Amino acid sequence: MSEKKASIEIDIPSKLQETNNKSSKPSFSCKEWILCVWKFAKEDINRVLYSLKMGFAVLLVSLLILCQAPYQVFGVNIVWAILTVAIMFEYTVGATFGRGFNRAFGTLAAAILAIAIGELALSTGGIAEPIIIGVSIFIVGVITTFIKLLPSFVPYESGFRIILFTYCLIIVFGYRMGSPFRTAMDRLYSIAIGGIIAVAVNVFIFPIWAGEQLHKELVNNFNSVADALEECVKKYLEDDGSEHPEFSNTVVDEFPDEPAYRKCRSTLNSSAKLESLGNSAKWEPPHGRFQRFFYPWLEYVKVGAVLRYCAYEVMALHGILHSEIQAPYNLRITFQKEIQEATSDATELIRYLGKDICNMRRSLKTSLLKRVHSSTERLQRAIKVHSYLLTSANELHDNSSQTILSTSSDLSNQPVEPDNKCIEKSYNPPSQPNYATTELQRESYHEMMRKQSRRRLYSWPSREVEAFENEGGLSSDFIPRMQTLQSTATLSLATFTSLLVEFVARLDHLVEAVENLSKTAKFKQEAL
Repeated sequence: MSEKKASIEIDIPSKLQETNNKSSKPSFSCKEWILCVWKFAKEDINRVLYSLKMGFAVLLVSLLILCQAPYQVFGVNIVWAILTVAIMFEYTVGATFGRGFNRAFGTLAAAILAIAIGELALSTGGIAEPIIIGVSIFIVGVITTFIKLLPSFVPYESGFRIILFTYCLIIVFGYRMGSPFRTAMDRLYSIAIGGIIAVAVNVFIFPIWAGEQLHKELVNNFNSVADALEECVKKYLEDDGSEHPEFSNTVVDEFPDEPAYRKCRSTLNSSAKLESLGNSAKWEPPHGRFQRFFYPWLEYVKVGAVLRYCAYEVMALHGILHSEIQAPYNLRITFQKEIQEATSDATELIRYLGKDICNMRRSLKTSLLKRVHSSTERLQRAIKVHSYLLTSANELHDNSSQTILSTSSDLSNQPVEPDNKCIEKSYNPPSQPNYATTELQRESYHEMMRKQSRRRLYSWPSREVEAFENEGGLSSDFIPRMQTLQSTATLSLATFTSLLVEFVARLDHLVEAVENLSKTAKFKQEAL
C-alpha cells in the first residue's frame, strides 16, 4: 500500500520580527491622553461641574482653618468639617442627601453611645476604665460590621461604618482628655458645619438632580432598544454574506459598524445605575418638573427592568445575525415584508412609549399595540403557509432515502459540479405552488455556501465546502449529509422569527409597566 506522508511547515519568527513586534507596542502619548480626557469631559459637562463644586466646597471649609479669626473660634476640631465634606459630597443632590443622612445618623448614634459608655467607664475609675472602653470598642465593632452585611441594611452601610470609627475616636480621645461629653460636642458642631456647606454648594450651585438623570437615562434606553432592533433586522435581511468579516475578528472589534448594538448592550448593563439613581432620587425635594413629595421613582426602575427583559431578545437576534449557521439569503427575503412590518411597528411602539415618558404624558396606546399584534400575526401566518420551505430538506431525506443512496453511487465516478442538476434528475422533489421553492431547488448548495461567507458553516461539527470538493467525488452519504446541512441552516431563520415574535409578546408587559408609571406619577392625560 502506498501511503501519503503529510508535510508540516513550522513558521519560526526571526529575531528581527520579534524586535519589530516589541517596537510596535503602543507607547504612552500625552497628547492622546489629553484628547481622551477632553472627550470624556465633553460627553457630560456635569462631570466638570461636579469636580469644580467639590473643589469649591473643600476650599470654603479650609478657609475656617486658614483664616485666623474662625480658627480661634472653632479650633483644630474644624478638621472634622473637611472630612465631612469629602465624605458627603456626591455627584447628585439626592446622593448627597442620602450620604448626609447616614453621616448625621452615624455621628449622632456614635456620640450618644460614646458619652454613655465614657461616663460609665469614668465613674468606675482605676484599672476598670480602660478595660470597659476596650470591651465596648470590640462589641461595637462586631455589631456594626455584622448589621451592615444584612441585605435590608445595605443602603445604610456607610452609616454603620461612620458609627464605628466615630465611636472609637470619641471614646479614645475622651479617655485621654478626661471629658467624653466635651469631645463629642466638638465633633458634632464641626461635622454639622461641614454637612451644611456640602449640601448648600450641591443644591444651590448648578445642582445635578438624580431624578432628572434617571428620567433621561430611561428615555435613552427606550431609543437604544428600538435602534438596535431596527439595525439588527436590517442587516439580517440585507446581508447576502458575500463580504462578511470573520466572526472572531468581529468580536475582538466589538462590532464597530453597529453603534446601536453597543447602546443596547449598555442598556443591559444599566441595572445598577438605574437602581442607584432611583435610591438617590428618593432623598431629593420637589424640583423642576417633579413637583411632588414622595415621587414614585422606583416605578422608573421597574420600567427599566421590563425594558431590559425586551433587550435580551434583541441581543439574541444579534447573536443569530452573527452566527456561523445562516439561512440562505433567498429564503430570508421570502419573509422580508412580514419581518420588516413587524419590526417597524414594534420600534414605533417603543419610541412612542419613550416619548410619552419624556413628555410626561399619558396617552392611549391601544391602536399601536393592535397594529403590532396584527403584523406579528401576519408574520406567523406567512411562516405557517411557507413552512414547507423550512422542512423540505427533512421531507426529502425521509421520502427518498433509497433513491438518494442509489444515485450517490452513480455520481461517485463523476466530478463535483457547482450545479445541482445531476441531483435533481435523480429524484423528483414534491412540487410546491411557490416561486421561492423553485429558486431554492435551482441554487446549488455550493453557491449558497460561497454566497454566505467563506467562514460561515452549515453544521456543527463544522466542515467547509472545500472539504467536499477536495475529495474528488461524492461518497454514499454525501447527499443526505448535504440535506442535513441545508435543514440545519433553514432552522436559523425559524429561530430568528420566533425570537422576533417573542420580543413582540414582551412588549405587552412593557406597555403595562409604562401605564402603571403614568398613573402613579400622575402624568398629564393627553386630550383625545
